[in-house]
Amino acid sequence: MTARPRALVLRAIGLGDHLAGVPALKALRRALPDHELVLAAPPALGPLVALTAAVDTHLPVGELAPVPWTGPRPEVAVDLHGNGPASRRLLEALEPVRLVAYEVPGGPAWDPEEHERARWCRLVATAFGGGADPDDVSLDEPTEPSPAPGGVVVHPGAASEGRRWPVDRFAAVARGLAAEGHRVVLTGSPAEAPLAEEVRRRAGLPPAAVLAGRTDLSRLAALVAGARLVVCGDTGTAHLASAYRTPSVLLFGPTPPQRWGPPAAGPHTVLWHGTGPGDPHAATLDPALAAITVGEVLDACEVRLSRAGSAPRPSTARSG
Repeated sequence: MTARPRALVLRAIGLGDHLAGVPALKALRRALPDHELVLAAPPALGPLVALTAAVDTHLPVGELAPVPWTGPRPEVAVDLHGNGPASRRLLEALEPVRLVAYEVPGGPAWDPEEHERARWCRLVATAFGGGADPDDVSLDEPTEPSPAPGGVVVHPGAASEGRRWPVDRFAAVARGLAAEGHRVVLTGSPAEAPLAEEVRRRAGLPPAAVLAGRTDLSRLAALVAGARLVVCGDTGTAHLASAYRTPSVLLFGPTPPQRWGPPAAGPHTVLWHGTGPGDPHAATLDPALAAITVGEVLDACEVRLSRAGSAPRPSTARSG
């Protein structure tokens, strides 16, 4: 039996970045139907890689670490990681038959103002032709049940202080939603568990409301897929809400939603009071995010919940 040609895709970054690259991965699947599509991505993303319905093989790798490729050189190597020379060099070291990347001979030019999903779709469409829909963000249904079906997910964490709405405001939102009879659960990474606990304490929620540090990505996907509403900042959890068309209220700043926001047609409300990009790595709260009030978040939640109806969203987990 003749071995399938292999195509390597490098996108070894975080949850939100991975989900923003899903439309490009789907376009690659359509462009290379006879290839084994190998995605080099962090080990923790394995459960979500399987849900893209586009990737054949997950090759675990750290960010900007050498790619542990074995066997014949890739027929195609696609740099979906970034625009810098560091990621391109990792692929060039494997001597692929064809390298697809920005700012290489014959390749397209990088546009720093472009939306993240559109950027990678444009790279794929330029290289292979065909359609690449930046809004094609959907994932397959999770294979396990939600730990809190029909709940309201509040995700207070973020990668930096500049992108993290204040604890007391998240607590006020959680308290208001709980007072309306909604089951509120708090998510986050293990490192964000103390933050979630502080929100829980200030909001007067029961200890079981804290799911931070207790869900891997597979269970987080199931939680978001079966939620009635998601409230969070510009995080990977927001991208999961887009992937499952779960109603969401998203608090943006310092990065404009024009660069990282959800698909316009989805059931999502974006709150943004900025005039331009700020520093996403800042050690202090971004002014655009600080301008978002508790009252407008609760108002947006009320609108989204009323549009979704009073019944809990059905679990999307498969049976069997």
